[in-house]
Amino acid sequence: MSATRKIKYFLLNTLLTSIIFRLLDLYTRTLKVQFEGTEKIQQHLKNGGRIIIASWHQRFFGGFFLPQIFKWSPCIMISRSRDGDFIAKVVRHIGWIPVRGSSTHGGKEALRALIKGVAENRIGGHIVDGPTGPPSLVKPGLISLAVNADAYICPGVVSYEKFWSAKSWDRFMIPKPFSRVLFRFGTMFPLSEKMSAGQFESIRKQVEDDMIKEYEAADQFWNK
Repeated sequence: MSATRKIKYFLLNTLLTSIIFRLLDLYTRTLKVQFEGTEKIQQHLKNGGRIIIASWHQRFFGGFFLPQIFKWSPCIMISRSRDGDFIAKVVRHIGWIPVRGSSTHGGKEALRALIKGVAENRIGGHIVDGPTGPPSLVKPGLISLAVNADAYICPGVVSYEKFWSAKSWDRFMIPKPFSRVLFRFGTMFPLSEKMSAGQFESIRKQVEDDMIKEYEAADQFWNK
């Protein structure tokens, strides 16, 4: 890496992180966020249960609101890439607990750390089709995480009234300033510790189908 890139990387990951967080905080204050289905999550946690909030990569910007509004400290896996270094620092400012790794780099170690984090904090987030897609596909890691952490799975369904869409593999969405945002907690899925390969795939597909349906329904919310 050249000296110029090293300096740029240092500035981005040290001096600019807190500035960018403050700007994001001010920006998100312009958004009008509506939550649905929170009571079942709160009750499950109150009863001593654990929960994994599942999200598409395309909509994970909505996770900005969860730690501050609900006073949660959820764990989440962040890739070991250079972009991941920056993202990890930002999400830590927000209140998430980043665990470094991905399905392609350090996945097994990160999964073990994430299982431990969910066991301790009782809540975690998982971007089920990240980090590189295909989009809207629930990967097996979500089911393994939930089973080993003894946690329920619950889709965190996010929809924006007005948004920008990036030219990326997932068409990543960013809500426009002053837009309305819907955050809906979907169906809660309990899992059995002992599952055959067929049962494992069946619950994976069931969660995936439910998430697709829930996201489609949430996007129709703005047409009412």
